[in-house]
Amino acid sequence: MKSLPSPFRRGFALAGLVLPFALPTLRAADASNRSGMEAALEQLKSAKVASGLEAKLFATEPMVVNPTNLDIDSRGRVWVTEGANYRVSKRMKREWGVLRPEGDRIVILEDKNLDGVADDAKTFYQDRTIDAALGICVLGNKVIVSVSPYVFVLTDTDGDDRADKREILFEDGGQGDHDHDLHAFVFGPDGKLYFNFGNDSPKLLRPSGLSQLPLHGPIPDHTTTPVIDMDGVEVTNKGKPYRQGMIFRCNLDGSEVETLAWNFRNNYEVAVDSFGGLWQSDNDDDGNRGVRINYVFEFGNYGYVDELTGAGWSVAWKKAQGKGVQEAERPDYHWHLSDPGVVPNFIQTGNGSPTGILLYEGQLLPEVFRGQPIHCDAGPRVVRAYPATPSGAGYAGRIEDLLTSADTWYRPADVCAAPDGSLLIADWNDAGVGGHNMADRKLATMTGRIYRVAPSGHKPVVPKLDGSTAAGAVSALQSPNLAVRYHAFTALKAMQGKAEKELEALWKSSQPAMRARALHLLARIPGKEKKYVESALKDANADIRITGLRIARSLKLDVIRYGKQLASDKSPAVRREVAIALRHHKSPEVPALWASLAMQHDGKDRWYLEALGIGADQKWDACLSAYLAKAGSDLASPAKRDIIWRSRGKQTPALLVKLIGDKSISQAERDRYFRSLDFISGPEKDAALVELISTK
Repeated sequence: MKSLPSPFRRGFALAGLVLPFALPTLRAADASNRSGMEAALEQLKSAKVASGLEAKLFATEPMVVNPTNLDIDSRGRVWVTEGANYRVSKRMKREWGVLRPEGDRIVILEDKNLDGVADDAKTFYQDRTIDAALGICVLGNKVIVSVSPYVFVLTDTDGDDRADKREILFEDGGQGDHDHDLHAFVFGPDGKLYFNFGNDSPKLLRPSGLSQLPLHGPIPDHTTTPVIDMDGVEVTNKGKPYRQGMIFRCNLDGSEVETLAWNFRNNYEVAVDSFGGLWQSDNDDDGNRGVRINYVFEFGNYGYVDELTGAGWSVAWKKAQGKGVQEAERPDYHWHLSDPGVVPNFIQTGNGSPTGILLYEGQLLPEVFRGQPIHCDAGPRVVRAYPATPSGAGYAGRIEDLLTSADTWYRPADVCAAPDGSLLIADWNDAGVGGHNMADRKLATMTGRIYRVAPSGHKPVVPKLDGSTAAGAVSALQSPNLAVRYHAFTALKAMQGKAEKELEALWKSSQPAMRARALHLLARIPGKEKKYVESALKDANADIRITGLRIARSLKLDVIRYGKQLASDKSPAVRREVAIALRHHKSPEVPALWASLAMQHDGKDRWYLEALGIGADQKWDACLSAYLAKAGSDLASPAKRDIIWRSRGKQTPALLVKLIGDKSISQAERDRYFRSLDFISGPEKDAALVELISTK
């Protein structure tokens, strides 16, 4: 990927800086000659779209300005959060000041005549408390808005497309008005909500003492209570164990919060595939060529800062440079990828400004984009897919551009799938890419664009939504649009066994993603849980077997029995999920099951190794002992050395010292084993170090 020209190497689209005062160089620009429909159409001529597709202008200013995030409802309407009042709080004090005293808006854009162009715009909500909101999720008559330090739920109680009620779902305890804060919520295939925040959000809280929240205006003083997640841990970034940016899952009402992964920098948005897999991007410290896309292991540490100390990556990088490590390795050091306990990255894309992402499971776009993450990066001005192929227990990926532009103000901020499978893309549209700065500083000429991408000549369609019958709801469940799937899931779950016949037909179909969607509901019919989970675990498709095990975990079924069944699965990805399912499980059978999984490590698959590490957390002594009993005392095997390097048991220090003392290994290998010792403490480590010194 080409490097960004200065000054944009230091700026990034709505992905901020660790220090809010280290702003990219950017001057105010006169946008008067760029503003309006005619100018927008002319600028669109600079766009380059993937073969077989066309990009059309769906909406432009003054309908919408500075779009920060979007969602598309079940009627195909586009909901947009704006950022005209971008970074104007007391915290940021940007020189352009408050441009819209009434506050930023949530705008509903509708194409009533289905010609591909919005012809109606209405304001759903406007208030200073949603200035430059970073996330919007439309679920029926409720709209979840992420704008730190709050997550609001705005409800339209009477169907007039105006918010009538405002509630707080979560808070993050921070100062807000920062790009590394709370991001969008998305509806998952399991009927739960998924969301994340970047490393400016310090914790997760629930409001208390608020009997009623006024619809508009400042939030009244109130108390909060810490969120304790399902692992019994307070959600805070103090390193016990969570650090920096995090991903969460919860019920629709915000209950039963799970902390799914941590130690990201600014994980801007999370996408969930039909099998329950998580995909997201993360921005590096600008200019270090480390922007990454992650396939997320649940309960994984993703290495932005040192797991033990919280130190930044530059500490280890400087030490490595002193040992002659080449500049090309900087992006790997940026994420502590050489440390045991850090899950690998799916793909690293160089310099950039990563923002919105979706997992496209529609059929309208060309084959290369189906079933793949599609992502916005405002730095290199591109919306692109990352086609993934299985590689061991993880994935290998490549880059496939979908929409780029030579227009230097093209800054894609988010992308969503419409009910007909077309894509809608929000363009922040500025000479800079956010990062607490903007060039477009006059509201009268402020720009903002929404594009529609579809096959050439395709006319928009809004499929009729019928949730009153099982057949209609199952048809809707197959939509590429999350809002439609929310309606379908809700209706089918309420029908329970009455929808089983229609869901079974989908379950027996040929499309794995659609089968997985049916499975999530079939396995939640009271009394039928085991039937469908056990059917899934025997399925020929590895993704379906993975989905079945994930559902078993969620429903608290007998994971150990199912894990034994899958422990010798031919798919490393399936065995990966078994390992992850063992994390913090209290069964005495865990060590033996874990050891059987560990015996299948090939010494090359870092993804698999880290899944084993997740599964053995808090049980390393028992798991390592069980493994060594099977594997024997010979340390020559690369696989065994790998597992010892990753382990954190009481036996680990003595084993590491043996490896360090092996005269046949390279200095780089020796350094690797020394680094592993850093993650262990206690008298066993002290004794091992004494032995090491005495044998020198």
